[in-house]
Amino acid sequence: MNIVYITIAVEDPLSEAVVRRMLQQSDKNYCVGNCLMRSGFGYLKSKINEFNKASRKTPFFVLTDQDIGCPPEKINSRFNDSPNSNLIFRIAVMEIESWVMADRKAIADFLSISVDNFPYKMDEISNPKNFLLTKAKKSRKRKLKNDIIPVLGSTAKQGPDYNARLSEFIRKNWDVNRAIKYSESLNRAFNRLQEYNPILK
Repeated sequence: MNIVYITIAVEDPLSEAVVRRMLQQSDKNYCVGNCLMRSGFGYLKSKINEFNKASRKTPFFVLTDQDIGCPPEKINSRFNDSPNSNLIFRIAVMEIESWVMADRKAIADFLSISVDNFPYKMDEISNPKNFLLTKAKKSRKRKLKNDIIPVLGSTAKQGPDYNARLSEFIRKNWDVNRAIKYSESLNRAFNRLQEYNPILK
């Protein structure tokens, strides 16, 4: 099977871990040639047209959070020209944490809580990150809680090792084939990767 070298562009380390795991678990022989990342969606928004142009010669996978707004409108509003067929631009509804939690069994085991804490339709959670942090507070793993939950009274939105601990979970335990059953946006993104056949000029 031919290797497909692909550039990925994401908002944060957790999104990078998820995309790499998706590529690894797909039926295609993907290899990440480069990872482009800056904090937040502003970087992706400012660079999307450059990515679109570059995708004529290099396959691209761009992932951002929905946060607010309708995904199709968010996609269409960012391009000056029509998206190149070699550019995959996907949106996690509502945040990457919804995709992380979509492997309900794995995340429940990771936190040592009941799988019943997690709904069957992850895309319907309005604030997935806050939802995940709330469930993490139930964990019996003190070190894990200290790593991912903000210190009481802190202005931080997450714990000091939030991205590192969850990224490790993604690499070691998260299964996209289980997760796609509980997130429509993840299912669409993974199907796109499975069907992807870039034509380079």
